[in-house]
Amino acid sequence: MKGTKFFALALFSTAFLSFTPINKKYIVIDAGHGGNDMGAVRNDISEKNIVLNIGKEIQKFNHTQDKYEIILTRDNDSYIKLADRTDLINKLNPEMVISLHINSSPQPESTQQGQEIFTQNSEGSKSLAGKISQKFTPSSIIEQKNLHLLRESKAPTVVVELGYLNNTKEREYLTSEKGQKEIAQKFVEIFNEY
Repeated sequence: MKGTKFFALALFSTAFLSFTPINKKYIVIDAGHGGNDMGAVRNDISEKNIVLNIGKEIQKFNHTQDKYEIILTRDNDSYIKLADRTDLINKLNPEMVISLHINSSPQPESTQQGQEIFTQNSEGSKSLAGKISQKFTPSSIIEQKNLHLLRESKAPTVVVELGYLNNTKEREYLTSEKGQKEIAQKFVEIFNEY
């Protein structure tokens, strides 16, 4: 059944993209996890829902410009295999791919905060990470070769950990409507400056 849903999504995406103006470039936003893969969880708050909400906000904010078309790897609470995500990415050949995640650490309450940006070993990925790092502080950039999305995506790709779910201040911000809109707006600013 999940395969059928993904096939229907891919078919819809292909049909939808065929009506997109040729001069528009694609940006893929990958909301990590989904379905039975919750990601980080704290007090019944799950990473999968936060990143999906932010991905949808990015797509909404992006409607104010005509340069890029935002494509989400998932737009609902479904689990899509990593291989299916990278297959879609490589078919679209986007300008960039941003995979959204939320960090967590073993402690009940973390003093760690800020973003971590994982890159491919490519100038395009590192350049994108630098632009994201300028918008989000504090943040650190880490080259990571063994994450599937970074390894298998041919487009410049980054994995962005947006903050710590077990840091109360960051959790409150990441789960608030205001916080999610501000994060989404920062990404749209990056696209407009790219």
